[in-house]
Amino acid sequence: MSDNLLKNIDINKKLINNDALFNNVYYICQNFDIVPNKDHYGVCIDYQDISELRDDFLYELYDTIVDWVYSSEKYNFIKNAAIKKGKSEQAATSEVIRKAQEKFRGNKDTEKLLIQGQLGELLLFHFIQKFFKATPLLRKMKITTSNKHERFGADAIHFKFENDKPIIILGEAKTYTSKYSFNKAFEEAIDSILNTYKTHRKELYSYIHEDFLDKEMNEIAEMYLNNTLKNFEVRLVSLVVYNETKKIEITNREEIHKQIKKIIEEKYKNFDKSKINIKDNRILSRITYIVMPIWKLDEFAKSFQNLIF
Repeated sequence: MSDNLLKNIDINKKLINNDALFNNVYYICQNFDIVPNKDHYGVCIDYQDISELRDDFLYELYDTIVDWVYSSEKYNFIKNAAIKKGKSEQAATSEVIRKAQEKFRGNKDTEKLLIQGQLGELLLFHFIQKFFKATPLLRKMKITTSNKHERFGADAIHFKFENDKPIIILGEAKTYTSKYSFNKAFEEAIDSILNTYKTHRKELYSYIHEDFLDKEMNEIAEMYLNNTLKNFEVRLVSLVVYNETKKIEITNREEIHKQIKKIIEEKYKNFDKSKINIKDNRILSRITYIVMPIWKLDEFAKSFQNLIF
């Protein structure tokens, strides 16, 4: 039964359509001066002529919260249940969206932007689907400790096939709204994804079925947990969203892209590569980095939080 599932499953049908979001994104994929020696990514909010599409990106990202929290199967289940209890289709849709928003935690009474963790996870969710064509394997929204602390464990666990080979992708997102040293942030991101790789199997056993996506993904997750998923490979994705302070000259869109590309290239180049210890951590040979500078990131995160509340 499980083998038949793997043969018949269509991952592409499970990928969400996030083209509207990426209409406001500029990204590059190339072999940066970093190890492992492979293609990695640089991402930023795009420009239209000389105007940054900041608000457009923000609203498009906000509109995708429901996609991140619920699979289409779960979305329809909640919506139909609301209709059955006496709501109109519009009101039922509103209920699903409201429930999705409630999954985002934050404390309005403190200066600390606790929402920034969820912001990074939401971005990671989109980048993995767009760049790697991998669908979420499970959801962890209910695994929380306190409303004043971020969840523990992998920020994303996705699944795909590559040349008929099952691929598990573990992702971590780190978002630094303050004027934080990029090199320190990048180093912490590597340490974090390594810890996730070493502990994720133990964490998976704590998940209940309600946190999995759908019947097919649930069965694949069970196969993974029971070690019956054959010939698979685990890969890592590390996203670093940071506050960029270097000013760029607003001339035209092409020149703005060149300046941002140079900033990202320098971030990769200037990182101490000796801190990426592939020899003792072979899984790092399978990691892909995504670096995303956002100017005035604290303000951006605050605007995102204001939409949630």
